[in-house]
Amino acid sequence: MRIVIADDDIVLRHALTVRLQQWGYEPIVCVDGGEARAVLLGPAAPPIAILDWNMPCIDGLNICAEVRRDPRTASTYVIMLTGKNTKDDVLAGLDGGVDEYLVKPFDWRELRARVANGARIARLQQALSARVAELQEALSNVRRLTGLLPMCSYCKRIRDDQDYWQKLEAYLSKHSDAQFTHGICPDCLAREATG
Repeated sequence: MRIVIADDDIVLRHALTVRLQQWGYEPIVCVDGGEARAVLLGPAAPPIAILDWNMPCIDGLNICAEVRRDPRTASTYVIMLTGKNTKDDVLAGLDGGVDEYLVKPFDWRELRARVANGARIARLQQALSARVAELQEALSNVRRLTGLLPMCSYCKRIRDDQDYWQKLEAYLSKHSDAQFTHGICPDCLAREATG
């Protein structure tokens, strides 16, 4: 799983990169807030970000606010690593949309656990998004079969949107997942037997 790292401290950036790789993640390293914003708001944004609060160009809290405002990235899991350690700072970070708040210096085991939580939540969100897309597709298929269908009262053919008349079973096969088996009803059997 890809994770954005944004910190202007080169030593911490390197340490984060090494640790994330050891833990099985793919870090995307950004040297300041401007690079982080571009990655997080760009196409195929990673689902997790580890941000420093104080960075050049734009700070981590403002990046978080921008990410939360964009519907494409609103669910990004944001971990704030910062030296800001007052209760007011922590509350400002959490109120600003940060999911996890760690004060420097932090415990690497705690960071690993919080990243693992973020990865689990990101996977659940991706699975949920895929399921919603499947349900929307199914709903659109169902919608195609509701409403009025122009049908010939004699031969029972259906007229489609291109003004082409086709058998009912062909129309339903094309616009649904219905499958057909053929048989003969008692009335038709009696009519065919006497005819």
